[in-house]
Amino acid sequence: MRLKDKVAIITGAAKGLGGEMARLFAREGAKVVALDVGEMTYEAENVEYCRLNVTDVAACETLFNHVKDTYGRIDVLVNNAGITRDAMTRKMTDEQWDAVIDVNLKGVFNLTRFVGPYMQAQGGGSIISISSVVGVFGNIGQANYAATKAGIIGLTKTWAKEFSLKGGNVRVNCIAPGYTMTDILKTVPQDLLDKFAAMTMLGRLGQPHEIAYAALFLASDEASYITGQTLQVDGGMRL
Repeated sequence: MRLKDKVAIITGAAKGLGGEMARLFAREGAKVVALDVGEMTYEAENVEYCRLNVTDVAACETLFNHVKDTYGRIDVLVNNAGITRDAMTRKMTDEQWDAVIDVNLKGVFNLTRFVGPYMQAQGGGSIISISSVVGVFGNIGQANYAATKAGIIGLTKTWAKEFSLKGGNVRVNCIAPGYTMTDILKTVPQDLLDKFAAMTMLGRLGQPHEIAYAALFLASDEASYITGQTLQVDGGMRL
């Protein structure tokens, strides 16, 4: 019960990595507020679902107020919501660029701008944002996605400094997953999956629970002296 009596907010939690984290955190004792624009694909004890578009600043503030007023504290925030709109740079439209920036980068800022200072005043907390190996290495056809995931690393380092001021004791870290078998990859041809697996030192793709356990560690008191870091959970991927 590594998160016993803690209150955790997780975005993009209707399915995939976010859903995996929500269920794991709840099993580990947390009260979880799962946020998404889509419908929940599971039911779990101690998981409250709230619909939220992270690009809507007013909605983010309303959600923040709901959580603090309902539960009395916020111990963990996981910024997981994200989308892709892939295209080569010469073909990328403004709509594709803006959509990814709005969700993946501004969406992370929109909720953290309320939760971070609250945790600081509260005297502690853990903020975890989901970046990507693409934010570390870059990737062809994903200029927009790579920019947002690299931006998350910059935000993480900045917030680790800001929210620790005046004894805030807020830890801020991010996780950079490699290719992980979520629903998106289930539509990818097997020959490409084999190619992705061959890029890793472990010779296989990641599983959602492996990312979720990394997030659990960073959320827990076991990571009490870790902040401002990017944890690559990628099987030793080389891009």
